[in-house]
Amino acid sequence: MTKKLSVVVSVYNEELGLRQFYEHTTPILKEVSQRTGWDYELIFVNDGSRDGSLDLLREFASQDEKVAVINFAANRGHEAAMIAGIDYSTGDGVVCMDADLQHPPESIPAIVEKFNQGYDVVSMIRTSRADAGIFKRITSAAFYKVMNAMAGKTKFENNSSDFFAISRRVALVLKQDYRERVRFLRGYVQNVGFKKTTLEFEASARVAGESNYNLRALVKLSLNAICNFSDVPLKMGIYAGVFSLVLAFILIIYSIVQYFLGTAPSGYSTLIVALCFMFGVLFIILGFISEYLAIIFAEVKNRPIYIVDSIITKDGEEYK
Repeated sequence: MTKKLSVVVSVYNEELGLRQFYEHTTPILKEVSQRTGWDYELIFVNDGSRDGSLDLLREFASQDEKVAVINFAANRGHEAAMIAGIDYSTGDGVVCMDADLQHPPESIPAIVEKFNQGYDVVSMIRTSRADAGIFKRITSAAFYKVMNAMAGKTKFENNSSDFFAISRRVALVLKQDYRERVRFLRGYVQNVGFKKTTLEFEASARVAGESNYNLRALVKLSLNAICNFSDVPLKMGIYAGVFSLVLAFILIIYSIVQYFLGTAPSGYSTLIVALCFMFGVLFIILGFISEYLAIIFAEVKNRPIYIVDSIITKDGEEYK
């Protein structure tokens, strides 16, 4: 029985580099198919692009029977686009990657080899990044250290990314059981279990355009990750309370000693410092509690993760 590889590509305003991605990736998939016997499908998920991306995707689908396009009714975000691609995939193995060529299609043959060896999850580990400055490298390293410290049993591979591959049974688990509205997909891939391995890759510079992940989006992604996989922020009140009691006890002892030495500190300045510290801690805790409540609110509403406007293949466009 012929095996199939599904390659899922999230697309949002990638008009400038989309053709280059398609023309670069398709020959690699054809070569892999000829060499290994794996058939393939190339699934593009148009996440409400406002440029000419959809027109290009229609062109690719009209001339290539291996291409399918999932066209969202509105922008739902990168995570929702990848979830949709996994949901609609039919392959024995699924590769998720971006359309900017920072995730090298040249890694696909090695991924297929890992599938042939029986692995269910292939995490792609970024060893370097052409367009990453010092700030981004430091914050990325700090993020994974914090996540591994807070996430309990789930351990995250350092420098893992949204470039990963999963087997059909993992895809089915994600489709049936991991349906949160606020998602952290690369975390689910680490959390799901099964037989795992890693491959390394070097992230090239974007072929065109600018990244859709600005600082605000990265902060939101980090908060989603923490709130999806850790309850430590909810316990911060306990830790802050204990710390405050210890600090208060130390300040009391210090004040008594200073009083008997005749050099008692100004009560006003001590009070201001203590209040600023306590209010800072309280607002951080309230911020995390609000984030958890927002996630619960989103889940309770039970709205769809994504809404598909149409499916585009060589046979035409089917509206949903």
